Parts: sequence; structure tokens; C-alpha cells
Amino acid sequence: MLTLRPVRVATGHEEEGQLVFDGADRLIAVLVMLSEHNPVAPGHWFLEAGFGLLDKVAHPTFPDLDAAQRWMSEGLARHHQEPHEPRRRAPFKAPRM
Repeated sequence: MLTLRPVRVATGHEEEGQLVFDGADRLIAVLVMLSEHNPVAPGHWFLEAGFGLLDKVAHPTFPDLDAAQRWMSEGLARHHQEPHEPRRRAPFKAPRM
């Protein structure tokens, strides 16, 4: 479950934002509402920053906060369903004496 908390973001143009936290109360994203004067997606929400699993994704826009939450929830759920390769450790080497 995702939780949103309003915040003002100093982007230079748009300031209305939302901090997005996961179920463990970890910050996973910062969303910013684009101004009505934005030429690309006026009034939409933009993924200004992503953390953890959302760090390496493109920065999409969403028509509303429900769409943004749905996209993030689906992406996080997909990640937890995919099989994961176990991390491989280097073999332990005892120091020579």
C-alpha cells in the first residue's frame, strides 16, 4: 500500500508535490504537478524522482494521482513476482600466514 504526503517542491516552476511512501514507510518517489502552462502535459503529475526500484525508470507523467499510484503499485508488484537470481558471493579465502 502506498501513502502520499503533500509537499512543496522547489523546481523553479511547479511547487505542488507529493512524497510517496511504500508500506514500510520508505520514500520511493517524489511527484510534482505540472503547471497549466506546461507545454507537454499541463496539469499532469510528473515523476520528479524515484528511489529504489523506481530509480532507474523513465520519468513518466500521469493524468492524476490515482494513475500514478496504480503505475507504481503495479511495477512494485511485478518486481516481487519475478524470479530473482540469488546473489553470488566470492569464495572465502583465508589469509596466508
